[in-house]
Amino acid sequence: MNAQQINLVQESLKKIIPNAEVVANLFYKKLFELDPALKPLFKSDMQEQGRKLMQMIATAVNALNNLDALLPVAQALGARHGAYGVKDKDYDTVGEALLWTLATGLGKEFTPPVREAWTQTYMLLAGVMKDSAKSSA
Repeated sequence: MNAQQINLVQESLKKIIPNAEVVANLFYKKLFELDPALKPLFKSDMQEQGRKLMQMIATAVNALNNLDALLPVAQALGARHGAYGVKDKDYDTVGEALLWTLATGLGKEFTPPVREAWTQTYMLLAGVMKDSAKSSA
């Protein structure tokens, strides 16, 4: 990822954070629509889960300029998700739901460069998380 992509992700996140609860609800609705088999992986209150999701996304996006600090957090998150039963293929579904949610939330501001920047961000973090889950198994 380059500095311009990081900036695009960080600036676009600022536009959806004021509606974080709605965004999280959209994300989970789409995720479970894409793969209903994922729903049992979520055992806690979904509003709380949505808050955690948005907090983690904000933390990760705000740390994109400091990968040395971000990568250990992503590794720990990946290990936890592996223990919850998340499979590699599930990351593809999550990525699809995330990009759909961002497109919905940002509308015309979800330009091809913004989409590519978010795709690169997600691929980076998902790759670290998957590798961590495998090494923790």
